[in-house]
Amino acid sequence: MGKFMNWLENSFAPKMNNVARNAWFAGINDSIMQTMPLIFLGSIFCMLTIPSTFFTWWPNFWEGYYWSFGLISLFISFLVPFNLLEQKGHRQARINGGIAGAILFLFSVNPQFIADQTTALGKGTIGFTDISEIGGFGAGGMFLAIITGLVAAAIINKFATFSFFSEDSAIPDFVRSWFDSMLPMGIIVLGGWILTSSAFLNFNLYQAVVDLFMPLQDFAQNMFGFTFILFLTCCIYSLGISGWVMSPLTTPIETTAAAVNATLVQNGTATAATIQISSHATIYSAYLWIGGAACTLPLVIMMLGMAKSHQLKALGRACIAPAIFNINEPCVFGCIAWNPLLMLPMWINGFILPLFVYIFTKVIPFAPIPTLLFQLWYTPFPIST
Repeated sequence: MGKFMNWLENSFAPKMNNVARNAWFAGINDSIMQTMPLIFLGSIFCMLTIPSTFFTWWPNFWEGYYWSFGLISLFISFLVPFNLLEQKGHRQARINGGIAGAILFLFSVNPQFIADQTTALGKGTIGFTDISEIGGFGAGGMFLAIITGLVAAAIINKFATFSFFSEDSAIPDFVRSWFDSMLPMGIIVLGGWILTSSAFLNFNLYQAVVDLFMPLQDFAQNMFGFTFILFLTCCIYSLGISGWVMSPLTTPIETTAAAVNATLVQNGTATAATIQISSHATIYSAYLWIGGAACTLPLVIMMLGMAKSHQLKALGRACIAPAIFNINEPCVFGCIAWNPLLMLPMWINGFILPLFVYIFTKVIPFAPIPTLLFQLWYTPFPIST
C-alpha cells in the first residue's frame, strides 16, 4: 500500500496536474465552463416544458431551449481558440481566433444554400430552415467544435508573430494588425471551403467526427463505461485534483446524451432501453452524487454528529451547508485527499454507486432515467430528483 500511495503522490498526481495546467487543455476546459450559464438556461427552459405534459394550454418553451443550449457547439467553437490564444499570450489575436474557429465550425456542419430570389445574381445565401434540425449546432457537435477550435487556434498561434511589415514601418499598428491577420484567417477559410465544399473534396467533417467519437459515446452509455468513467473521476478527485479536469471528455458525452433524451421525449420514443443514462442530470441531480462527487454528504453528517475529533467536528460544521447544495470541495480537500483511510471508500463509492444506479434504471427499470436537460446541480437532493 505504501508503494502504491508513493506512486500516486510522486508520479501520477504531478502528471495529472501538468495536464490540467497545459495551455491547450486549460483552454478547452475554460471554454466549456464559460458556456455553463447557457446550459443552465437551457435547463430552465426544459423544466418549463414539463407542465405542457399535463396542460394543453401551457406555452412552448422549446424555442428558448434551441437558442441557448441548442447553439452550445457554435459558442464553444468561438471560445476554444479565444481562450487558447489567451493562454498562449497572444491576447491581440484572440478575437480573430474565435471568429476563425466559428467560421471553420460553420463550414464543417455542412450548411445548406437556400435560393435567394431578391438578389440579381441568384447565387443563394447560407441558411437553415429550422434550428431544431441542426444537430451539429447543439450538444451533438461539441467534439467537432473543440476540434475546429483547436485547428483555428493552432493556425493563428503559428502566425501570431508573423508580419508583412518591418518593425520600423510607418504604418500604424492597428492597420498592420489588419493585414497580418488576413493570412491565417485566409488559410482557415480557404481550407474549410476546399475540405467541405461540394465543388472540391465534399468531405463531411461533422459526420466523420461523429463516427470517430461514437464508440466513446456508446462506451459511456453501457454499464462498464458508465461505471468506469465515474470511478476514474472519484480516483482523480481523491488525489486533490478537481473532477472538472475530466470535463473536456465528460461534458460533450453528458450534454449529447441530454440532447438525445430530449429528442426521444419529443418523438414519444423514450423508454428505459433507449434513454441514455450517462447524462449530467442522472449523475448530479437524480440518484448518484448526493452532496457532491462520490456521495460525500453522509460523511459530512457523520463528522458533524459522530466524530470524536474536535477538528473533524469543526470541519463537519463548515462543510454541512455546501454539502446540502452538492458542493464538496471543502470536505474532499479537508479530509479525503491523500488520506488512504478515506480515499478507499471514495473509490468504492465511485464503483458501487454507478453500478447500482445502472442496474436499477436500465437492467431492472425500477427508477426512471431523467429525460430532460437539468444542469442545476446545486439543487439539494431529493428536490432535484
